[in-house]
Formats: sequence, structure tokens, C-alpha cells
Amino acid sequence: MQPGTPPTVTPFLRTAAAYAWRLLVVGVLVYSLFAVLGRFHEVGVAVFLGLVITALLRPVADIVARGLPRPLAVALTLLGSIALVLGALALVGEAVAGQRTTLVREFRDGVGRIEDWLERPPFRLDPGALTDLQSKIGGFLSSHRSALVSEALSGAGHVVAVLTTLALALFCSVFFIHSGDRQWAWFQEQLPRSARDRVVVGGRAAWRTFTGYTHGIVLVAAVNAVLVGVALWLLGVPLAVPLALLEFLAAFVPLIGSPIALAVAAVVALASKGPLVAAIVIALIVVIGQIEGHLLHPLVMSWAVRLHPLVVAISVIAGSIAAGIVGAVVAVPLVSVVWSVHTALRNARGTTADVPPREE
Repeated sequence: MQPGTPPTVTPFLRTAAAYAWRLLVVGVLVYSLFAVLGRFHEVGVAVFLGLVITALLRPVADIVARGLPRPLAVALTLLGSIALVLGALALVGEAVAGQRTTLVREFRDGVGRIEDWLERPPFRLDPGALTDLQSKIGGFLSSHRSALVSEALSGAGHVVAVLTTLALALFCSVFFIHSGDRQWAWFQEQLPRSARDRVVVGGRAAWRTFTGYTHGIVLVAAVNAVLVGVALWLLGVPLAVPLALLEFLAAFVPLIGSPIALAVAAVVALASKGPLVAAIVIALIVVIGQIEGHLLHPLVMSWAVRLHPLVVAISVIAGSIAAGIVGAVVAVPLVSVVWSVHTALRNARGTTADVPPREE
């Protein structure tokens, strides 16, 4: 290189630098977004739940609105759904209350059977070890009673926050169901004309994917809950209805939710019915996992969500690390919506590029 001449930069380094600063900008924007959501996560969760309720109940409200005024149809749909949910919770509470005495006796006997089983081959645990463990647990609870009471009192504040979030979600869903299309039209009018077409294409793709995912995951969760409830009832495992409800809620966390719920059912079966029934429940975990992974998800979800299972697993784990259970539930629909918007915009650009320019 001659003295005084500027240094040359290779094309590879120039391209890498161009991508590097763009990635830094995207990273700062993503970090800022998660920081804002973390600061106002109750509002974000409420809006997300409002969208879920809208995706589920908007078709029902549209059907009811054919014979009734729109406000009345929305009110009847929401009130009927709330009554259905409260009825299901009342059924679970009645089932638990009706079996409380039997459950206490069965669990007490079941714990004794588990201790005898652990003392025999192949485990051969020292009986004194189990007794010492029970005494240590009792001592821990006694010594930390004040901390547990304060934690319970702080939990009351969490209950208030949850109820507030649910109320805000219901409030949002009322307006989304009643006039969501008008709100979307108003939002489009606030954008520059050059961006409206892209926003329309992306918004349609996002809502189509989100509603498809919501309907699909609810159907998958319902099928899983019915299979689990019937199987546990046939095996004589107590709390079959509450465990089926737990399976329904856990199915909203793909890949890991159902095994965790069925593991709880296996523990209940082990304590109440013994190792044989618990082993059957564990086999049920494998069977339902295969049905969900190879039959329900491909048939129900493939038309709405086209993500590789590895992407789903990484999304669930990353979401749980970022925001706990809420992040695990939100991660997959969020990634699905982002990918569908990207695909729709890419296809729209390709279609526009294929159109020949008009001759003047």
C-alpha cells in the first residue's frame, strides 16, 4: 500500500459490518420491547388474554348478532362463557369436596405403602431415613412458620393482581368483539399511506395465524383432557376431573405442559392406587404424547402454525426463561405470528415485483 492511500476494506468485511450494525439495532429494539413489557407485564398479559377471548368468542358473537343487536349479542356471549367457566370450576370444587375424606384416608395409606415399597428390594432404604425426613420437614415448617404466613399474605396481593388482569382482559375483549374491525380501521388511518398496504397484509396474516393457533390449541387441550379424564376414571384414580382440568390448562404450554400434568396424575395414582396403576399412568403419558405430537398437532395446527418442533421447543424454553409460565404460553403464538407476517410480506413483495409496469 502506497503512503497516503486510504486502507482498503474487503467486501466481506464491509458486508459483515453492515449486517452487524443492523443486528445491533434489532437487538436494542427487542431488548427495549421486553423491558417495556416486563415493566407493564400485567397490561401485556391482559391484552393478550383479551385477544384470546376475542379469537374464541368473536365467531359465536357474530352468529348471535344475526338475530339480536350487536351489543346484546356480545353481552350474552360473554356472560354465557363466564357462566360456563364458573360452572366447570364449581364442578371441580364439588368433586374435591365430596372426595376429601376418602382422599385423606387413601393418601395416608398410600404414603405408608410407598414407604414399605421403598424399604423392600431393589431400593432397600433405611426406615429411619424416611422418618427422619418427615421430622425434618415438620421442623422446617415449624421454624419457618412466620415466613410462610408472610408469604401467604403476600400471595393475597398476587391474587388481587391476577383478578385485576382478568378484569382488564375481559374489558378489552368486550370492545375487541364488539368493534374490533372499526378499531383496526382507525389504526390504519393513523399510518402513512405508503405503509398502509403492508400493514393490512401483515395484520390479516397475524390475525389469521393467531385465531388458528388459538382454536387449534383449545381443541388439542380439550381432546387431551377428555382422554386423561376417561383413562383416570377407568383406572379408579381419585380427582379424575380436577386432573383432567389440569391437563387442559397444561396443554397450552406445548411439548412440556402435558407431561408435567400427567406426572402429577402419576404421583396421585402412586399414592392412592399403588405402583401398578402409577406405571399405567406413566404409560399413558407416552401414549398421549404420541397422539398429541403425531396426530393432533399435524392435523389441527398445521394449517395455522408452520413451525418446526425444534423452533417450538426453543421458543417455549426461551419464553419461560424470559417471563416464566406466561412467557412459555405466549412464546409459540408470538413466534408463529411474526413468521406468518414475514411470509405474507415477502409473498406480497414477490407478487408486486412480478406485475409488469404499465405503459403510459
